[in-house]
Amino acid sequence: MNKCTHILFFFSLLISQLYSQSEEKSNKVFLVWGGKTGWIGQKIINLLQEQNYTVYSAEARLENREEVENEIKLKSPDYIINCAGVTGTPNVDWCEDHQQQTIRTNIIGALNLADAAYLLGIHVTNFGTGCIYEYDADHPIGSGKGFTEEEEPNFSGSFYSKTKIFLDKLFDSYPNVLNLRLRMPISSDFHSKNFISKITKYQKIINIPNSMSILDDLLPIAIQMTLKELKGKYNFVNPGTISHNELLDLYKLYVDPNFTYTNFTIEEQNKILKARRSNNELDTTKLKKEFPELLPIQQSIHSVFEKMAVQK
Repeated sequence: MNKCTHILFFFSLLISQLYSQSEEKSNKVFLVWGGKTGWIGQKIINLLQEQNYTVYSAEARLENREEVENEIKLKSPDYIINCAGVTGTPNVDWCEDHQQQTIRTNIIGALNLADAAYLLGIHVTNFGTGCIYEYDADHPIGSGKGFTEEEEPNFSGSFYSKTKIFLDKLFDSYPNVLNLRLRMPISSDFHSKNFISKITKYQKIINIPNSMSILDDLLPIAIQMTLKELKGKYNFVNPGTISHNELLDLYKLYVDPNFTYTNFTIEEQNKILKARRSNNELDTTKLKKEFPELLPIQQSIHSVFEKMAVQK
């Protein structure tokens, strides 16, 4: 075999391997709940499609166990991602007056999915919430000491959070579930669910530092965690905290120089709400161990506003 033949053989082998890897990747099948109309679900589907995975948006309602089982068997996914859940419209106060509907989706439905997938040996990534804690004497505001994944939830000021606490604990019994605790999700779009978009519409805001999730950073990581088949619960936020005032000051700097806002206290806020709101810092040590490149929120937030400024 001459030198040219050796080179041709090498390149043909390399191309064959790359093609094989591409085929293996594209043959992975994802089934996503909450992908038809949900903000995060649609983002996940778009990311998966950009990476050439086969992805289906689930049709079955989570509370209908038989339909969920049938859809899983029909689509035969390698991975399931659940972005569905009741947060209430226009906000979580809705859950106070619709408790049965909230239970049906946030507990019964999510467990239907986890259990059906468990029986079929399929990994489930669930987008949950970190709004199950509030600052306390051991985790004071500004201390930098966040709640770890293993600490007991201490916030039940809203019915929404109560359902999520129950689900968070029940998921501990399912070894096929990865439970990602999002908080106050932020994205570089102007969607109504974007926390930045939300607070720009409020007449008054509180000014408290919180852990928040920048979706531009975290959703690609969620897909990686799914492919690795990581299990258990993770605080799924950027390291550090940012306050409402800091966000709106940056909004004014990058997006709308004429924007103004007014503050009020938590006590004043509670008087106009049916349910209290969670304010906390979550510890990200566990997540950073897997993804040390994840940027702190105080650093990453600037790129979010830069992207928003281009779209305005």
